[in-house]
Amino acid sequence: MAVSQVSHERAPLADEIPTARPPSTSWRRALLGRLRGHPSRRWLIRHGLTVGRDVYIDSFAAFDHGFLWLISIGDEAVLSPGVRIVAHDGSTKHWTGYIRLGRVDIGCKVYLGANSIVLPGVTVGDHAIVGAGSVVREDVPAGAIVMGNPAEQVGTLERFTAKHRSRIAERPCYPRAGYSAYEYVSAENMQAMRADLADGPGYVE
Repeated sequence: MAVSQVSHERAPLADEIPTARPPSTSWRRALLGRLRGHPSRRWLIRHGLTVGRDVYIDSFAAFDHGFLWLISIGDEAVLSPGVRIVAHDGSTKHWTGYIRLGRVDIGCKVYLGANSIVLPGVTVGDHAIVGAGSVVREDVPAGAIVMGNPAEQVGTLERFTAKHRSRIAERPCYPRAGYSAYEYVSAENMQAMRADLADGPGYVE
C-alpha cells in the first residue's frame, strides 16, 4: 500500500497569498439571497412590481409583498440596503375593519438611502435623494433632498451636485477598479486609501 507523503513546507501567511482578481459573484449573491429568503427581482415583477430600466435594488431591500402591483420604480433608481417600501397600513384594520392602501411611485434616478422607509400613498419625484434612515410620509418634489423622521426637505439636487463637484476637485478621487471590493482592491491600495482619507472623505467612481 502506498503511503502518502506529508509535506513539511510552511503554509503561506495570509498576506503572502496572491490577491488575484476574483471571478464574478453575481450568481453567488443571487443564490445567497434565495437561501436567506429574499425573493428575486423576477419573482417580484411576476407578482406585480413595476421596475424600470437599469434599476439597482440591493438584496436587503424589502417590498410590500401583499400589494406589489401598487409599487413602481423608475429608470436608474437606486434602492440601498435596508430600504423598505410599504403600500399598506394595517393599523386601521382594528378600528375600521379596513386596511389603508396607497400607491408608491419612485421616480427616475431617485436615490433611496440605507434603511429608509417609504410609506403608502407617497410619490418620490425624479432625481430626488432620500437620506439614510428617513421615514417618508409625504410626497417628495422632483430634485429635492429629504432626510429625517418624518422626512423633510433639506436641500436641492442642484446645490448638492455643485457642492460635491467642488470637493471632487480638491479631495482624493479613485477609479472603481482597483479601489473597491466590487472590482478587486489590493492590499497596497487599501493602505493608501486609509492614509489619504485620514483628514476627510474622498470619492470613488
